[in-house]
Amino acid sequence: MAFTSFGVIRNNIVSSKLGDSKLSGHGKKGSHGMNLPLKLRVMNVALEGVSGAPQANTVLVRDTEVRKKHVAWESIRQERWEGELEVQGQIPLWLSGTYLRNGPGMFNIGDYGLRHLFDGYATLIRLHFENGRLIAGHSQIQSEAYRAAKSHGRLCYREFSEVPKTANFLAYIGELASLVSGESLTDNANTGVIKLGDGRVVCMTETTKGSIQVDPNTLKTIGKFEYTDNLGGLIHSAHPIVTDEEFLTLLPDLVYPGYRVVRMVAGSNKRELIGRVDCRGGPAPGWVHSFPVTQNYILVPEMPLRYCVQNLLKAEPTPLFKFEWHPESKGFMHVMCKRSGKVVASVEVPLYVTFHFVNAYEEHDEEGRVTAIIADCCEHNADASILQRLTLQNLRSFSGKDVLPDARVGRFTIPLDGSPMGKLEAALDPDQHGRGMDMCSFNPAYLGKKYRYLYASGAKRPCNFPNTITKIDLEIKTAKNWHDEGGVPSEPFFVARPGATAEDDGVVISMVSDKEGGGYAILFDGPTFEEIARARFPYGLPYGLHGCWVPKN
Repeated sequence: MAFTSFGVIRNNIVSSKLGDSKLSGHGKKGSHGMNLPLKLRVMNVALEGVSGAPQANTVLVRDTEVRKKHVAWESIRQERWEGELEVQGQIPLWLSGTYLRNGPGMFNIGDYGLRHLFDGYATLIRLHFENGRLIAGHSQIQSEAYRAAKSHGRLCYREFSEVPKTANFLAYIGELASLVSGESLTDNANTGVIKLGDGRVVCMTETTKGSIQVDPNTLKTIGKFEYTDNLGGLIHSAHPIVTDEEFLTLLPDLVYPGYRVVRMVAGSNKRELIGRVDCRGGPAPGWVHSFPVTQNYILVPEMPLRYCVQNLLKAEPTPLFKFEWHPESKGFMHVMCKRSGKVVASVEVPLYVTFHFVNAYEEHDEEGRVTAIIADCCEHNADASILQRLTLQNLRSFSGKDVLPDARVGRFTIPLDGSPMGKLEAALDPDQHGRGMDMCSFNPAYLGKKYRYLYASGAKRPCNFPNTITKIDLEIKTAKNWHDEGGVPSEPFFVARPGATAEDDGVVISMVSDKEGGGYAILFDGPTFEEIARARFPYGLPYGLHGCWVPKN
């Protein structure tokens, strides 16, 4: 089989408002091909089925073929692959290590198609940088849920929006019992990937059983990451706070509505209780997909988008899946002291919906006392409909209409003087980033500290999903935006240059699924936010969620 190399498009930076953006590009195309019994070489790209030769049903399409659906929302073509990519531009020689990105990548079980983006079985992607070269690969995470679905040809565990079909009422009752015990909950670790302080790499989702250790060099699944304490808990935040010293996370309590805040020191599998926050609203805790910290405090968000036990028990999905919107229950932000576990502030804030907090920091008076906490997040204007927009049917049916709900960098101000109310406002004009905002990163050296720059996915409208990469300057309140027409970029991830003193001295890494069915990795210079390198994959990859950096030892 012959394979035609994908075209190359280089895009200009678009400054300020996306409505004023202009794009220009140029490209080149070449043709390279050979028979494909075991290996395919494309522009010095070695394509191999790591577990053997590509399967007979693995189809490599030409970039000129018309695709009915965007590759971002389609299942990955094969379970494993690895090869070196040809780099166009220049990768900084100091960039030495591995970027891992996790996310849903398999949306079909036989002929059955999964319903929601968050249902997809986890695909782990590896970009290894060394001496200006780039070696890439991907592999399916071998969770129990994935292996059972492959073996039985059907859904076997409860996913985000999917429930296994039962043969009769008695079987349904049995399935409910296994839900209460957690047995039927998925371990499909398709959300994030973290590097613990001791070097172990763990893929995660919102179920505690969905913590799976992987080898960052081979992408092989090592096995379950077992917590050795007695704290239990069926669910936790999908985004723990991880440093070289510790791992912090939240355990929502659905029985006695609240949150347990726990710590696990580096090198341990044992979580220890720091403290507990009781919910002020009801009837259940708010969803805690992520949370922020400062140097001295842990912030516990209580959104009016709340877990719903009744929805968990239902066999068919509800409009908000396992959640319910309770605006009457109000929104709150709680502040817990890291050392003592005491709640030092609990304030009502305007209604909000967020998946991802960015960062938080403390404000001080002239005598050095903490007077308030600032916390930034990707906030969806208190509109919970964003969950429904992420069904695969909606993502695949973009008709050119502008249907992406507005979002902003939401900035909370939480007073520590006993005031009952906090503030929530936009950190900058949302038009700067096209009123789209999610999938954020920043320089991790500024975790819990005052910071200036964040990197995220924005929007160039009309669109149905974030489609730009943006660098936001929170000091001068502007954004620089990059856009590839028809492309779907994943989370932009910042890697600092070793020894850097400037906050934005480093590179930003992302991956793009393009409109022609292909895809590429792309690097931006941190200070200028100009593209410095890209490398095309031999075929397009599905959209991914979150990543981590594993530096070379």
